[in-house]
Amino acid sequence: MEKNKAIVIAAIVVAAIATIGVAIVLTPAQGVPTGLSGKLTVAGSTTVLPINQECARLLMEENSALRISVSGGGSGHGVKSVGAGEIDVGAASRDVKAAEMEQHPDLKPVAIGRDSVAIILHPGNSVRDLTMEQASKIFSGEITNWKDVGGDDADIRVITREEGSGTREVFEKYVMKPFEREIAGAASVKSSNGEVRATVSSDAKSIGYLSLGYVDSSVKAVEIGGVEATVANVLLGDYPIQRSLYLITKGEPSELERAFIDFALSSEGQQVVEDMGYLKVTTSGATTSTPAPTATPAATATPAPEEPGFEAVFAIAGLLAIAYAVLRKRK
Repeated sequence: MEKNKAIVIAAIVVAAIATIGVAIVLTPAQGVPTGLSGKLTVAGSTTVLPINQECARLLMEENSALRISVSGGGSGHGVKSVGAGEIDVGAASRDVKAAEMEQHPDLKPVAIGRDSVAIILHPGNSVRDLTMEQASKIFSGEITNWKDVGGDDADIRVITREEGSGTREVFEKYVMKPFEREIAGAASVKSSNGEVRATVSSDAKSIGYLSLGYVDSSVKAVEIGGVEATVANVLLGDYPIQRSLYLITKGEPSELERAFIDFALSSEGQQVVEDMGYLKVTTSGATTSTPAPTATPAATATPAPEEPGFEAVFAIAGLLAIAYAVLRKRK
């Protein structure tokens, strides 16, 4: 009798371990993946650049044989270079254009975050709010003095991004094109979000625009129609300028490319996205849908299964209950 009890108990233990083991195997490992090696080149949007730099740092920190080169250059550069096979992963802060898809039909974009574009002023500028139309007139050169929008009697100096910048294209889409205006040719052109911020922060008469993630105390984000440029207002849909952030591969990603993109989509990677001032692909309490790149559906990440929890506990409890009943009958 005691021998039979021992056999039954052993069977329970094995079944319980197997149940827990199955639950753990089905759950992707959390934390930074290890065992990666090789070289990876990532380039493109300066908006996505801080995310890529931090993800690369975390991955290389845990994988000594891994080398990831990360650079900017703008969204246009990222799309063109990955399409031409010059880099492994491209970064873009706008949707892929139809013309780009026609030239490189095997591009595979994956949304890894969301962002907005803020119009910024020097902190000492008294102007707090602009309408979209006022902003379009300023950047087109129709309004040239701050007094015309409630500010001091001073010339306006317009700062913009270079052609091919994803930030510029999103700005033009939401601010300029609805009013059939173009950015003035006399505007001072800067090649990165950081340069725009540095220029506006040191020039009280200037106005520019940059990624919401780059806004800090050195500049002032102007309200648009009375709505502040904040993450909360973007999530609520109240702030009118929104966009998705992409990582792009040429064809199906290689094992190393997939590892980098998967990490950006993991809980750790999404925390990096949030820490850099951007919005996660999905945020608690709100679904952050990502617009598909023009002329091609965006690749979607498979949601990670939940951690082993009540399901595993209930399964083990069920096995123990059955075993208890069997033992009672044997007495």
